[in-house]
Amino acid sequence: MEFLRLLEGFRTPAVSAFMAAITYLGHESVLMIVAITLFWCVSKRQGYYVFAVGLAGTVGSQWLKLIYRIPRPWVLDPNFTIVEAAREGASGYSFPSGHTQSVVGVFGCLALANRQKWLRAVCCAVIVLVPFSRMYLGVHTPLDVGVSFAATAALVLAFYPLYRDEARFRRWNLTALAILLAFTLGYVLWVNLTRFPTDVDAENLAHGVKNGWSLLGCVLGLTASYICDEKTLHFDVKAPFLGQICKLLLGLALLVGIKAGLKPVLNALSGGAMWTNAVRYFAMVAFAGCVWPRTFPFFAKIGKEKTTV
Repeated sequence: MEFLRLLEGFRTPAVSAFMAAITYLGHESVLMIVAITLFWCVSKRQGYYVFAVGLAGTVGSQWLKLIYRIPRPWVLDPNFTIVEAAREGASGYSFPSGHTQSVVGVFGCLALANRQKWLRAVCCAVIVLVPFSRMYLGVHTPLDVGVSFAATAALVLAFYPLYRDEARFRRWNLTALAILLAFTLGYVLWVNLTRFPTDVDAENLAHGVKNGWSLLGCVLGLTASYICDEKTLHFDVKAPFLGQICKLLLGLALLVGIKAGLKPVLNALSGGAMWTNAVRYFAMVAFAGCVWPRTFPFFAKIGKEKTTV
């Protein structure tokens, strides 16, 4: 807390506004957008790499949050103030930092998988700034950020040999997904079957249960997508720039529509059961990996220069 109090004394409106903006790069939606952009437009292998590291890190983070149940800094010290703009995105237990886990996973994978110096410089800057912003804003302690940073960096390095080249990717991706599925299923069973102590906050526990089902749906959808592509689809991500933009924007809009549209339907059919989150996220990821890629030959023609005879 001493370091957070030190940062609290140096806050200015301009820097606080900048940190509140930069911290959003660690939001889970950024992970999804980056991973899907890679998966649809750049390289399926890099997309799977980011997805695998991101999902593994998120499951591990959820597990640690409910094991240690460490409150947020302003709960630990009622006299400590946070930047109010960051409060809305700082729900749940404090340890470890989910934003740090997300940003190190996404931008660490990008930096390791690409050789461009400018891209690596940008990734390194984001990886440093976002964790620092979490402490500056007062929503995480150095312990929250440091453990999350180290654990996720280890995942980035551990998964990299499996996705370093196409041959290794084809050999190991299904195995990696199977391990990830077992890890996620273990968390879902643990969080649903364990009798937690009375000091566990009911809202945080419900959040952990919901996230567990959502993550399980994501991993199942990712596994189904890989099997579908290997067996029948074999989609190509190449397209002219205009085609890539149309493919990405329209596909993302449809994903948002699926996410929003399925929620009330599934809740009405199930009475609001938590497992419907697995169905919803499975549908989203399966759409991204099995359905939408079937339109890619069409988008490959958009913006393509006509050849003259």
